Amino acid sequence: MDDDEVLNHIFLSGEISNLIDHYRSGHIYLSLKDDKAVIKCVMFAGNALRLRFKPENGMKIIASGRVSVYEATGQYQFYIEQMQPDGIGDLTVAYEQIKAKLESEGLFDSSKKQPLPQLPKNIGVITSSTGAARRDIEQILARRCPLTNVLLYPATVQGDKAVPELINAMNYFNNNNNVDVIIIGRGGGSIEDLWAFNDESLARTVANSHIPVISGVGHETDFTICDFAADMRAPTPSAAAELAVPDMLKLFDDLNNISFTLGYLIKNKISSEQNRIKALSTSRVLSSDLGFIQNLGITIDNMSNRLGNSFQHQLHEHQLALSALSAKLNVLSPLNILSRGYAIPMIKDKPVKTIYDVSVGDNLEITLSKGKLDCVINQIKE
Repeated sequence: MDDDEVLNHIFLSGEISNLIDHYRSGHIYLSLKDDKAVIKCVMFAGNALRLRFKPENGMKIIASGRVSVYEATGQYQFYIEQMQPDGIGDLTVAYEQIKAKLESEGLFDSSKKQPLPQLPKNIGVITSSTGAARRDIEQILARRCPLTNVLLYPATVQGDKAVPELINAMNYFNNNNNVDVIIIGRGGGSIEDLWAFNDESLARTVANSHIPVISGVGHETDFTICDFAADMRAPTPSAAAELAVPDMLKLFDDLNNISFTLGYLIKNKISSEQNRIKALSTSRVLSSDLGFIQNLGITIDNMSNRLGNSFQHQLHEHQLALSALSAKLNVLSPLNILSRGYAIPMIKDKPVKTIYDVSVGDNLEITLSKGKLDCVINQIKE
């Protein structure tokens, strides 16, 4: 019977019942039934380890394997080599099972999410060193906030090596505590390509990170377990970079507008109160010859002076605070650095930080406080 080619290559579909999962041995025992028949089945540990999903009672499956006689009982038994959910892919079922499990543990609770830093100095990036995601992230960070330092931890983003490398990258940044926020992600692909980011161990590592994590995996329609575990989900790697840092030029414009509006409101309030007090002091009631009214006029004059002085003092304090804030922001401004005689060398829209970023013959664009220079590198010196 075991030599029968037909009986050694059989496909069966049915509903799982009497499921027993032996965790010690790794074997799975179950019955497969339909409305007419039932057969006992076993899936040995070697095959069970390759399952992407967890079989459950009541689940309809398609199984392949062989039929043989179990000598201890003399009954026919189906030895399952592979199985998948009937009507839906095994990866989809596995995704929903992992998501439901971690969600029930509270791993995705919004109360556990960390806020992102408003102006990070150092950003850790976990992605492939050769992928388009790395280039997009670095270009956007350089454009929006040039003073931010980017630390890349290159990792495989699909295949068997992806999960341990991604976990190692997360542990590296958390152990060294050398960045303010972490971006983890990759470009789009099929569910198989993105599967590493649905791994339960990676999700737990991301959720337990004491450094805020932004997950930007795939395209806008792609959702991974890593997205739910992270502190912030971005629809794409480019969007993750935009969430990580503010646009410095827009920030400067907003602060200037706030400073102007605040000064205008304070001056307008002082002027309004002074006019009101002046009108009261010249009224017929307050100009009466009665002594108590004259004394009241003196009191009002004193109150007017104190109020004016108080508003002037508040105005001065706000002006000092705004001046201090403006000075701090001016120190961070790339334009201020350029005005002191420095320049920013760029090659292919990326800042040049060391001589190892360029080669002889490269075209270099140098930004000055006024204008730009196009140069060619003729010699490099240590």
